Amino acid sequence: MPKKILIVDDSSTMRKIVTRSLRQAGWEDCEIVEASDGQEALNLLATTSVDLILSDINMPNMDGIEFLRQKANLPAIKDIPVIMITTEAVADTVEKVKELGAKGSIKKPFTPDQIKETLGPLF
Repeated sequence: MPKKILIVDDSSTMRKIVTRSLRQAGWEDCEIVEASDGQEALNLLATTSVDLILSDINMPNMDGIEFLRQKANLPAIKDIPVIMITTEAVADTVEKVKELGAKGSIKKPFTPDQIKETLGPLF
């Protein structure tokens, strides 16, 4: 059964890049759903089941860090793995998202091989 992946990013271009990279990394049969910020993602997750979430950190309305905080308090979705995709290479930020439950992070710009290496253990 194909995996369903939620991509959360305020940039529609970046959501397309992530989708293309997933396909190139070997997940061509996965179903992709999208949200433009953390609040939209929470709303979507209230009615849609996904296997994995790829989320940006810096977004308007609700950023990725607040999304992780709120997700952790919702029993129905708290165990869905999250990988953060970010331009931030700051070790403090990477540690913070891991403390909040993210399984890892991928730094932009990234390659399909980096996506495959990071997501492989989760599938």
